[in-house]
Amino acid sequence: MKSYAIIQTGSKQYQVSEGDVIDVELLDGISEGQEIVFDQVLFTFDGSKVSLGTPIVKDAVVKGQLLSQVRGEKVTAYKYKRRKNYHRKTGHRQNYLRVKISNLVI
Repeated sequence: MKSYAIIQTGSKQYQVSEGDVIDVELLDGISEGQEIVFDQVLFTFDGSKVSLGTPIVKDAVVKGQLLSQVRGEKVTAYKYKRRKNYHRKTGHRQNYLRVKISNLVI
């Protein structure tokens, strides 16, 4: 069975394995092509052994390569008041970093 880990970044959790491409919240001071180290590993599985952190697994690290900065889907908020000719429509697109997971150090 394939090894994987569950990491936490940007107050979200992701299940990752080698070669996966994920979109994470923006991180400060990171440029394209740079290596990113995720050290908040909550759970690891290496094919036979399970390691569950309390809350973090010690000495477990997930490394990834920054591919690009992307934008998420547009979220539209619309509010109105009936019979009063009041309509407001706003939108938001979140910026993300696209990261390719290169190495799991379990």
